[in-house]
Amino acid sequence: MHALAEQLLKIIRKQQFIRAGDRVAAAVSGGADSVALLCLLLELQSELGIVLSVAHVNHKLRGDESNEDEHFVADLAQRHKLELHRIEAPIKNRNRSNTSKQSGIEAAARELRYSFFRKLAREDRVNKIATAHTLDDQAETLLLRIFRGTGIRGLAGIHPRIVFEAQGRVSGQVVRPLLSLRRTAIREFLRERGQAWREDSSNLDTSLLRNRVRLRLLPMIAEEFGDTAIEHMSELAEIARAEEEHWAGHSEIGSLTGYTADKTPQPPPLRTKSLLALPLATQRRLLRQWLEAPKSNDRDLDISFRLIEETLELTGATPGKKLELPRGWNVLRGRDELLLQSDSESSPAADPNASQSANYEYVIAIPGLINIPELDARIEACIVEIQGVPDDERNQLLNPELIPEKLLLRNWRAGDRYWP
Repeated sequence: MHALAEQLLKIIRKQQFIRAGDRVAAAVSGGADSVALLCLLLELQSELGIVLSVAHVNHKLRGDESNEDEHFVADLAQRHKLELHRIEAPIKNRNRSNTSKQSGIEAAARELRYSFFRKLAREDRVNKIATAHTLDDQAETLLLRIFRGTGIRGLAGIHPRIVFEAQGRVSGQVVRPLLSLRRTAIREFLRERGQAWREDSSNLDTSLLRNRVRLRLLPMIAEEFGDTAIEHMSELAEIARAEEEHWAGHSEIGSLTGYTADKTPQPPPLRTKSLLALPLATQRRLLRQWLEAPKSNDRDLDISFRLIEETLELTGATPGKKLELPRGWNVLRGRDELLLQSDSESSPAADPNASQSANYEYVIAIPGLINIPELDARIEACIVEIQGVPDDERNQLLNPELIPEKLLLRNWRAGDRYWP
């Protein structure tokens, strides 16, 4: 047995990722990490006592190259006599904003992949899906979240497993057994076996932030501070996950408000005196839970550090002051408490047309020109050559390949926030 396979076997048994009798689908894109995952699970298949298969999603993002990836994975599955679960889930170059509530092609692609994984589990075709996230992926994720702004929850990084639930029962899991292994060791394993893999040309595109972190920043960190610096990021993620698991089981909302999630759709007022008597770390944790609590909020509100601090500042404000949140919610400072209200609750009855009179929205094509009477202005959207733009202005440009054919122009509205 290869040394890397022995190491993986110990990890799987310690973390209880896979047990005898599991029907495991290895998610294989064709890249080095996922091909190595499949090869390692093949080597451990009899030792683990599992039924192994392959899952592949073709997003059609790179035309013929994507199709060749699919053919490569199909040949690999056939060579090892493994069942192949595959699906085409294209992400169109245009109107990509409709494919996901999150921004970016990567998020939309992930959403489609995991939807497919859930389907496989729900149909009882497999009960475990193994993905090939590595320790290097974990380090990249932590750095990206730090750059964009994050808390302990974000520092938890990529979780070792995701549990799928359907109708109140566990229908399957995504497990990540390679999460503590380095990418260099994985590629060396493939070279020793003489196993080919596919290279995704988009991974070399340094206009993407993750690729700049992968190709420039991580090598620089390893060179300047040693490989252990990369490994320490993974250890930090483990510590953060344990912290999150602890806090998840110790909700303070009920003790301060009497709130019970299964009885009320949103939490009752939060008593400011009781809140401020707590340590600062507990105040912030409690406010996050409180802001996330409304069922009708769909947990879609971005609870950032800044939003929590603004809510905390409201405890010292005069009664009646309001903090507008995205998606139609507000925090109102009462006499002795904070109240979480929807716009329909906090806004006084008024002429339904009056609130809309100042609002406007227009669709503009790219390229295109449009008049905005409310602004007494004309706005033009156009394609420019990047070579003709000064370096200090490039960060103001949008990549036309990553946005829809048309944009919506509208006025600033209550609850809108923008942080570049």
